[in-house]
Amino acid sequence: MNPLRGIFYKILSVLIFVAMATCIKAASGHVPPGQTVFFRSLFAIPVILGWLFWQHDLAQGLKTSNPMGHVWRGLVGTTAMGLGFAALGLLPLPEVTAIGYAAPVFSVIFAAMFLNERVRAFRLAAVALGMVGVLIILAPRLSVVSLEEADKLEAIGAFLMFMGAIFMALAQIFVRKLVGQESTAAIVFYFSITATLLSLLTIPFGWVVPTSTELALLVAAGLLGGIGQIFLTNSYRHADTSVIAPFEYTSMLLAVAFGYWFFWEIPTTNTLYGVILVIIAGLIIIYRESRLGLQRSAQRKVMTPQG
Repeated sequence: MNPLRGIFYKILSVLIFVAMATCIKAASGHVPPGQTVFFRSLFAIPVILGWLFWQHDLAQGLKTSNPMGHVWRGLVGTTAMGLGFAALGLLPLPEVTAIGYAAPVFSVIFAAMFLNERVRAFRLAAVALGMVGVLIILAPRLSVVSLEEADKLEAIGAFLMFMGAIFMALAQIFVRKLVGQESTAAIVFYFSITATLLSLLTIPFGWVVPTSTELALLVAAGLLGGIGQIFLTNSYRHADTSVIAPFEYTSMLLAVAFGYWFFWEIPTTNTLYGVILVIIAGLIIIYRESRLGLQRSAQRKVMTPQG
């Protein structure tokens, strides 16, 4: 364990994922979301395979005992990705990032619903606080009747990202079910395969011939996605989740910087106030999850026969 190295890899992965989102946003004006999902997933595959080969883990890393689990995780995760990519074409990058922070809040609710986890008052309070933050972010987008056309498109983008956050949370639940049976490499690889195949179903809804610049951006998004996933995976090898997870919120600073630098986007006051509440809620949830993790570990040690 090397916590400083784990934190470094986590921040690097966040930087890469924000850069990936920037590439996708830059191409989203012409390229539809389904086609973007295809490029993002397809060009991540050779990066992941190369990493597994370099780690001498190719054969073992691709073994699976639960193929249908990967299919369900792929369906939910691909839906989340498509909704997020569609939102990037309609909303400022910082706002998309901020609404995406709702995913951990929803994951607490879904863990209680589908994993039978007990959610006590502490985490319920964090969920309520996070939802208030999300509503503050969404508030300017809720009244679409009297808005101009451009504002209505942004309202649609906010709704798409909100739904994307829900599906991201569902994807986290499927991953939590898979990690007890499957390797991280298998989960990452088969998601890329599933997302690539599912994205082909969107061809009838209109794919386009990208320009050379758009093609470069789409390929770069896929490569960056694969590289970011590798750094993210390595970060959890060097430090506990409770140490690394809070650094996910550095993505907001990067999204503000990238949004301003590349698209002249400035986050609204509502976005900033809302994201502060969502981040606080997320940190509370992370803290509580870390405490529960320590309790489970202690219980396992007590229950494990000592030789």
